[in-house]
Amino acid sequence: MVSGVVDTHAYVWYLNADQRLSTTAKQFIDAATQAGNEIGVSAIVLVEVVYLVEKGRLPADMLARMIADLHSPDTVFTEIPLSIAVAQALQQVPRSDVPDMPDRIIAATALSLAVPVISRDSKIQAAQIATIW
Repeated sequence: MVSGVVDTHAYVWYLNADQRLSTTAKQFIDAATQAGNEIGVSAIVLVEVVYLVEKGRLPADMLARMIADLHSPDTVFTEIPLSIAVAQALQQVPRSDVPDMPDRIIAATALSLAVPVISRDSKIQAAQIATIW
Protein backbone atom coordinates (compact mmCIF):
# COMPACT_ATOMS: atom_id res chain seq x y z
CA MET A 1 0.00 0.00 0.00
CA VAL A 2 1.29 3.47 -0.88
CA SER A 3 1.16 5.80 2.16
CA GLY A 4 2.33 9.00 0.46
CA VAL A 5 3.97 10.47 -2.62
CA VAL A 6 7.35 12.16 -2.27
CA ASP A 7 8.36 15.22 -4.26
CA THR A 8 11.74 15.60 -5.94
CA HIS A 9 13.53 17.52 -3.21
CA ALA A 10 12.20 15.35 -0.40
CA TYR A 11 13.37 12.20 -2.20
CA VAL A 12 16.81 13.68 -2.92
CA TRP A 13 17.14 14.86 0.67
CA TYR A 14 16.03 11.49 2.06
CA LEU A 15 18.57 9.62 -0.07
CA ASN A 16 21.31 12.06 0.96
CA ALA A 17 20.31 12.12 4.66
CA ASP A 18 20.12 15.89 4.20
CA GLN A 19 19.07 17.97 7.20
CA ARG A 20 16.69 19.99 5.00
CA LEU A 21 14.26 17.04 5.09
CA SER A 22 11.91 17.85 7.95
CA THR A 23 11.75 15.59 10.97
CA THR A 24 8.04 15.03 10.31
CA ALA A 25 8.68 13.98 6.70
CA LYS A 26 11.49 11.61 7.72
CA GLN A 27 9.37 10.08 10.45
CA PHE A 28 6.47 9.60 8.01
CA ILE A 29 8.74 7.77 5.55
CA ASP A 30 10.32 5.70 8.33
CA ALA A 31 6.86 4.79 9.68
CA ALA A 32 5.81 3.63 6.21
CA THR A 33 8.91 1.45 6.10
CA GLN A 34 8.15 -0.07 9.50
CA ALA A 35 4.52 -0.70 8.54
CA GLY A 36 5.54 -2.44 5.30
CA ASN A 37 3.99 0.30 3.19
CA GLU A 38 5.50 2.18 0.28
CA ILE A 39 6.17 5.79 -0.63
CA GLY A 40 5.34 6.63 -4.23
CA VAL A 41 7.75 8.40 -6.56
CA SER A 42 6.00 9.90 -9.55
CA ALA A 43 7.84 9.14 -12.79
CA ILE A 44 8.04 12.91 -13.35
CA VAL A 45 10.46 13.09 -10.40
CA LEU A 46 12.99 11.08 -12.41
CA VAL A 47 12.50 13.37 -15.41
CA GLU A 48 12.92 16.44 -13.21
CA VAL A 49 16.15 15.02 -11.78
CA VAL A 50 17.60 14.75 -15.31
CA TYR A 51 16.74 18.42 -15.83
CA LEU A 52 18.24 19.48 -12.48
CA VAL A 53 21.44 17.52 -13.20
CA GLU A 54 21.69 19.23 -16.60
CA LYS A 55 21.35 22.61 -14.87
CA GLY A 56 24.10 21.67 -12.41
CA ARG A 57 21.75 21.79 -9.42
CA LEU A 58 22.14 18.10 -8.54
CA PRO A 59 25.15 15.78 -8.74
CA ALA A 60 25.62 13.88 -12.01
CA ASP A 61 24.98 10.51 -10.35
CA MET A 62 21.60 11.44 -8.79
CA LEU A 63 19.44 9.71 -11.39
CA ALA A 64 21.53 6.53 -11.18
CA ARG A 65 21.23 6.60 -7.38
CA MET A 66 17.46 6.97 -7.56
CA ILE A 67 17.12 4.15 -10.07
CA ALA A 68 19.32 1.92 -7.92
CA ASP A 69 17.20 2.78 -4.88
CA LEU A 70 13.95 2.09 -6.73
CA HIS A 71 15.29 -1.33 -7.82
CA SER A 72 16.56 -2.23 -4.34
CA PRO A 73 14.50 -4.91 -2.61
CA ASP A 74 14.99 -3.01 0.67
CA THR A 75 13.60 0.34 -0.44
CA VAL A 76 10.38 1.92 0.78
CA PHE A 77 10.08 3.85 -2.49
CA THR A 78 8.17 2.69 -5.56
CA GLU A 79 7.82 4.33 -8.96
CA ILE A 80 4.33 5.50 -9.87
CA PRO A 81 3.93 5.89 -13.65
CA LEU A 82 1.94 8.64 -15.27
CA SER A 83 -1.54 7.35 -15.98
CA ILE A 84 -5.04 8.31 -16.99
CA ALA A 85 -5.93 8.57 -13.29
CA VAL A 86 -3.07 11.04 -12.72
CA ALA A 87 -4.14 13.08 -15.78
CA GLN A 88 -7.69 13.24 -14.45
CA ALA A 89 -6.51 14.22 -10.97
CA LEU A 90 -4.37 16.98 -12.52
CA GLN A 91 -7.61 18.84 -13.19
CA GLN A 92 -7.99 19.19 -9.39
CA VAL A 93 -4.64 20.98 -9.05
CA PRO A 94 -5.22 24.52 -10.31
CA ARG A 95 -2.43 25.85 -12.51
CA SER A 96 -2.96 29.24 -10.89
CA ASP A 97 -2.09 27.72 -7.50
CA VAL A 98 0.67 25.32 -8.60
CA PRO A 99 2.14 26.68 -11.85
CA ASP A 100 5.10 24.26 -12.11
CA MET A 101 4.00 21.22 -14.16
CA PRO A 102 6.21 18.64 -12.36
CA ASP A 103 4.81 19.83 -9.02
CA ARG A 104 1.25 19.62 -10.39
CA ILE A 105 1.90 16.06 -11.60
CA ILE A 106 3.36 15.04 -8.23
CA ALA A 107 0.34 16.52 -6.44
CA ALA A 108 -2.04 14.85 -8.92
CA THR A 109 -0.29 11.53 -8.37
CA ALA A 110 -0.96 11.84 -4.65
CA LEU A 111 -4.56 12.85 -5.28
CA SER A 112 -5.08 9.89 -7.62
CA LEU A 113 -3.91 7.57 -4.83
CA ALA A 114 -5.76 9.49 -2.07
CA VAL A 115 -2.54 9.96 -0.08
CA PRO A 116 -0.59 13.05 1.05
CA VAL A 117 2.35 14.65 -0.75
CA ILE A 118 5.63 14.74 1.17
CA SER A 119 6.78 18.22 0.26
CA ARG A 120 7.80 21.56 1.69
CA ASP A 121 6.49 23.33 -1.44
CA SER A 122 4.35 26.20 -0.18
CA LYS A 123 2.33 26.36 -3.41
CA ILE A 124 1.26 22.74 -3.08
CA GLN A 125 0.35 23.35 0.56
CA ALA A 126 -1.58 26.54 -0.33
CA ALA A 127 -3.60 24.58 -2.92
CA GLN A 128 -5.23 22.68 -0.04
CA ILE A 129 -3.57 19.40 -1.00
CA ALA A 130 -2.82 17.11 1.93
CA THR A 131 0.87 17.58 2.65
CA ILE A 132 3.35 16.11 5.09
CA TRP A 133 6.20 18.39 6.09
